[in-house]
Amino acid sequence: MGVLGGAWDWLADGANWAGENGVWHRLAEHVYVSGIALAVACAVALPLGLWLGHLGKGGTLAVNVSNAGRAVPVFAVLALFMVSPLRSAGYLPTVTALVLFAIPPLLTNAYVGMREVDRSVVEAARGMGMSGTQLFLRVELPLARGLVMTGLRSGAVQVIATATIAAMVGQGGLGRIITTGFNTYNTPQVVAGAVLVALLALLVEGALVAADRLLPRHPSAAR
Repeated sequence: MGVLGGAWDWLADGANWAGENGVWHRLAEHVYVSGIALAVACAVALPLGLWLGHLGKGGTLAVNVSNAGRAVPVFAVLALFMVSPLRSAGYLPTVTALVLFAIPPLLTNAYVGMREVDRSVVEAARGMGMSGTQLFLRVELPLARGLVMTGLRSGAVQVIATATIAAMVGQGGLGRIITTGFNTYNTPQVVAGAVLVALLALLVEGALVAADRLLPRHPSAAR
């Protein structure tokens, strides 16, 4: 209870929330880096996974290659970037490492979601005269939506949690609160920083779940 109580006291202290080293500033940095990385990963992985799933060709190879990237530690990738010319490019090394980390769950779930669409439904839609584009937009994509959103939530949580590594190369984010606590032997601050990262991840996942439930589903999928 001593450490948890100390972490609560640290979070309750308004002085820890203000200024360039305060929680609000570090939170904004964390959201900025995570948001850009997730957006880029979605722009790369989702169209590719959905397209390969629609075609039914080449997806297995793409998924296996992307999953092989999970074996490479993100910090190792970031460390390599930091000894390259990219080290002076601001958050670019961190964002690039996070994008590589986020692509596998997004690509895998998009591809698997498309391939698990009931083939009888697809053939029935073709029999009704639907074009390939109509089939993709009005049948396959709505039915694959559940797995696609699961991959998005998984990728978002992983990116938010992993973005703390930016602090290990002197960049911003909530990880700076944790590393500062380690450097000053302030265990309550370390715990407080970890709690903030966990709460942010839970908040983002909850927001994505709510968005999925609120977004209308295409009537063609229901029929």
